[in-house]
Amino acid sequence: MALKIGTTAPEINLKSTNGKRFILSDEMKGKPCIIYFYPKDFTPGCTEEACTFRDAFSEFRDLEVDVFGISRDTIASHLKFKAAHNLPFELLSDLDGKVCKAYDALVPIIALPKRVTYLLDENHSVAAVYQDMFGAKKHIEKMLKEMKSANR
Repeated sequence: MALKIGTTAPEINLKSTNGKRFILSDEMKGKPCIIYFYPKDFTPGCTEEACTFRDAFSEFRDLEVDVFGISRDTIASHLKFKAAHNLPFELLSDLDGKVCKAYDALVPIIALPKRVTYLLDENHSVAAVYQDMFGAKKHIEKMLKEMKSANR
């Protein structure tokens, strides 16, 4: 089960494809963001999800919401995945799965990240969540709908 709406998001401190460490409380202080967890770079569902986020990226930027993808892949894999699909957002590497686990985004026993997307508000509380391993495009649709309804 994903984190509940209203829950304070756990801290994130991971290596990023921009060459730095991404620390949620520093990087996104006072700003909303999308944090999406996905199983693995270059798999069909994950590629579809990343490319759908890419294709909708201008809508997220217009709403002043940054997007970050997290999986247990290495930064080297993330850099290849990002380049291959022209992804305009950063990917974060959670090699040991601790952040995935803190966000309840880790499949027990096999330790594979679940496909779960969180919209965090400017205080980093969970404003919306969507979890579905097979409906990759629905994650983006759900987040855009939530963000647009909040901005009315």
